[in-house]
Amino acid sequence: MTKRKLIEYCLTLPSAYEDYPFDGGEAHSDDGTWTMMRHKVNRKGFAHIYKRDGKLRINLKCDPFEADFLRQVFKDVTPGWHMNKTHWNTITPGGDVPENELKRMIEQSYDLIKPKVRKK
Repeated sequence: MTKRKLIEYCLTLPSAYEDYPFDGGEAHSDDGTWTMMRHKVNRKGFAHIYKRDGKLRINLKCDPFEADFLRQVFKDVTPGWHMNKTHWNTITPGGDVPENELKRMIEQSYDLIKPKVRKK
C-alpha cells in the first residue's frame, strides 16, 4: 500500500482529514513528510503516515492489550515510534500485515479517537 493509498483509505472515514503540521508539506507528497490523519470535530490524530529508514510507516492508536498481541503476531508491528508505546503501534505496510488487517487497525484507531456521543 502506498502513502497515497493509506491517506485515501483514511479519508473514507467520516469527518477525517489530512494535515501536515510538522513540515508544511504537500498533500500528495510521497517523501519523508509526516501526514497526520485527524478527525474534524476534535482534531485528534488517528494515523501518522511517514517514511523512516527508507520505509513507509504508519502509527495507529490501539487498545493496549491488543497492541501487545499484534506485536507478537506480526514482525512488522512494533511499539509506536515517537508515541506512547502502550497505546500506539507502528506498522510497516507491505510486510507481513495483510492489507485487510491494516485497514481494520486504521478503523480501530479512528474509533478510539473519535468524539464520544454524550447521553442526555
